Amino acid sequence: MSTALLTDHYELTMLQAALRSGAAERKAVFEVFARHLPGGRRYGVVAGTGRVLDELERFRFGADELSFLRAEGIVDSETLEFLADYRFSGRVYGYREGDLYFPASPIMVVEGTFAEAVLLETLILSILNHDCAIASAASRMTNAAGSRPLIEMGSRRTHERAAVAAARAAYIAGFSSTSNLMAGRAYGVPTAGTAAHAFTLLHDSEKAAFEAQIASLGPETTLLVDTYDVPAAVRTAVELAGEKLGAVRIDSGDLAAAAQEVREQLDELGAVKTRILVTSDLDEYAIAALAAAPVDGYGVGTSLVTGSGVPTAALVYKLVSRETASGAMEAVAKRSVGKPSRGGRKEAYRLLDERGHMETELITTSGGRPEGGIPLLHELVMDGEVVGREPLRAARERHAAAVAQLPAEALQLGRGYAAVPTEFA
Repeated sequence: MSTALLTDHYELTMLQAALRSGAAERKAVFEVFARHLPGGRRYGVVAGTGRVLDELERFRFGADELSFLRAEGIVDSETLEFLADYRFSGRVYGYREGDLYFPASPIMVVEGTFAEAVLLETLILSILNHDCAIASAASRMTNAAGSRPLIEMGSRRTHERAAVAAARAAYIAGFSSTSNLMAGRAYGVPTAGTAAHAFTLLHDSEKAAFEAQIASLGPETTLLVDTYDVPAAVRTAVELAGEKLGAVRIDSGDLAAAAQEVREQLDELGAVKTRILVTSDLDEYAIAALAAAPVDGYGVGTSLVTGSGVPTAALVYKLVSRETASGAMEAVAKRSVGKPSRGGRKEAYRLLDERGHMETELITTSGGRPEGGIPLLHELVMDGEVVGREPLRAARERHAAAVAQLPAEALQLGRGYAAVPTEFA
């Protein structure tokens, strides 16, 4: 399915005017970056790059798309002819998925003609702003959870397609599984799920519901124990499943107190290996507050798919260099109050201290590589062909390694400044 109309009207009016002026074929460089990290976050997480590459390959104006544009009078005949033959033939560089970014980090660089590159603005930003926001929130939750696994279960709290993207982004940032089956099919994210309160309420008794679930899924299943009376449910669960009972889930009340009481009860009943999972509107702060509780895993929904209060990464797509009438490339920059940008095609490097922790995000327009600098921009699209696709597990592993390089203060949940300064050279 074409992704060409996943764009804003003004991208096409700019194209039409540029075709009219003769500037459409001038070379141009656009960069994606954030002027600040929203929500007082200490770092951002790159996610969505793989989805951008997938959607870029489908960015074609077919008969249906052109018919719509013609019928609505959105562009003129010359522009329609251009769009009919549109194929991005330029280059895209970017930070790898799972890596971290900071204010002004050029996480994606698009090089091509103005006509080719400007059309990609909305598509790229809509993907990266969503996925980076979700991954950044998920990373904070993963850090708060420590070694305890997290399940993404927010599909019912967001748009059906956003749910799939959110599950993917959360997995990159450390979540162990998702409840969303499409994310499992499309991206290979492990899926998990057992039963909701409706299943218990359907049956004539809680015991009958547990019996049915155990008969179907085995004693290692997870039983939801807070539909009626938690102690009674735990007792029934152990009576039916025995010491092999996999886990119980608590979805309401004072989770810390309930988990402590349930742990004691399980141990008394001999179910010492039965795990305790908790859900119920968790975010990174609630997860951190449960650090001392006997909890073995968390299920996170609404807060995850809404970026835990920060649903966008505040990324922008700005022209930083353009070809002049003489054929030379010239740095350009926006100078408006409160929204300045830095001109020139950038390179980005990460500098580590003697302990191997991130020390500086160095952005340069000089072309030289600083001593010890780790290059952050990688080839993603070369001459219109995708070359930077990689398995999702690579992004997940990269993220874990990158977080391990952060200074300790970066993992604080309170609002603050970026944990790593961005410097320009």
